[in-house]
Amino acid sequence: MAGIYVHIPFCRHKCSYCDFVSYPDKITYAESYMACLYKELKMRGEELKDYEFDTVYFGGGTPSYIPPKLILGAMNQIRNCFKLKEGAEVTLELNPGTIGEAKVETYLKAGINRFSIGLQTAIDEQLADLGRIHNVRDYVYATNLLKGQNFSTDVMLGLKNQTKEDVAKTIELAAACGSKHVSMYALTVEDGTPIYTDYLNGELPDSDEVAELYEFGRKLLEEKGFKRYEISNFAIPGYESKHNLNYWKRGEYIGVGVSASSFMCGRRFTNTFDLDEYMKCVISGFYPAVTSEAVEENDAKFEFVMLALRTSYGLNMKEYKAAFGSSLAEDFPNALKKTVKYLELNGDVLRIKDEYLYVQNSVLMPFLEEER
Repeated sequence: MAGIYVHIPFCRHKCSYCDFVSYPDKITYAESYMACLYKELKMRGEELKDYEFDTVYFGGGTPSYIPPKLILGAMNQIRNCFKLKEGAEVTLELNPGTIGEAKVETYLKAGINRFSIGLQTAIDEQLADLGRIHNVRDYVYATNLLKGQNFSTDVMLGLKNQTKEDVAKTIELAAACGSKHVSMYALTVEDGTPIYTDYLNGELPDSDEVAELYEFGRKLLEEKGFKRYEISNFAIPGYESKHNLNYWKRGEYIGVGVSASSFMCGRRFTNTFDLDEYMKCVISGFYPAVTSEAVEENDAKFEFVMLALRTSYGLNMKEYKAAFGSSLAEDFPNALKKTVKYLELNGDVLRIKDEYLYVQNSVLMPFLEEER
């Protein structure tokens, strides 16, 4: 399985928590940037002509902010330059404040068959505090436009003054509006973002409070038929994100666009984070990657463990041995001893017990520290 990630770095307004490569003041660059992205797609397509790709994901930034014809153009170029599996999952991230009927029509014409909507919270005051450009009414409008389509909703935990009632209202709205998938994740506060001041002032919930919100949200989602298949991801059975599952299964993916990362042919590489440098490189016929490194076997083993144990599917011992020629017990004897109370083995599958999945970072640390 392999995926294609397309980074659209433009947005109408940068949210207070955003640490992604995005530009709220450069929409006039959109057509020039996308022309370069089309060229990078062609370059990568020639290099990867023997691959078949199962998923495409448009992330950002705000992909729904740019003219929809540019998304249509990108999909046409992807089909021209890559082998796409029949029925491939094609996801577009969208902000409810940037959507309209004509855009949706163009997206469907382009072959978008999955949408990821950034709701975050159903409390308008919290949305304003985050710097979001939409309100709850905009989310409802967007879901009405997407009625009958496959869409996911983002839910954020750890917001200022957020309560369990707020989380319940958000989840209930997402379910009532027809969401088939919910990504429920904790706010990550990065140094240099506006919201970092709130964190320093102690105005955000602490880790224990966020864990309580998560456990409350998890139970409510499961009551509504959403099954957890990864720490932050819940889906009606059959609507799991294939693109993200590919990441967690350590599958290959090619990223195009400024700051996009890739994992292909045993190497990880990342494009430049500078918009002008990206465009200059591609126009000149050069790949815009600024880092590239082979993944050493020891790193690959840990990645396999870390990614598999993030999911409810767990780690398949036979698959591990087939991949590396050695057993998990041979490679991580001390880590397995230290974490035995957190893990359960069913046949050949090792999983983190449900009650410890949210704190999986502490469970995984002994695997990272194991001398190999």
